[in-house]
Amino acid sequence: MNLIPRITPEEAKWNMTEHAALLVCAYDSEARFDKMRLEGALSLEQFIQKTPSLAKEQEIIFY
Repeated sequence: MNLIPRITPEEAKWNMTEHAALLVCAYDSEARFDKMRLEGALSLEQFIQKTPSLAKEQEIIFY
């Protein structure tokens, strides 16, 4: 069974700025997203809409 790797906030920020990783808030409620939003993050709804155009190797960081 593959475990999902955990990274530090510093690693996440570096991956976003250096490797164009996507930061996605995993809450399915827009109200929760608005409350828990981090700079540069996509809502789950935005991510789902963007999914068809993403490359297979696109790094995605969920929080």
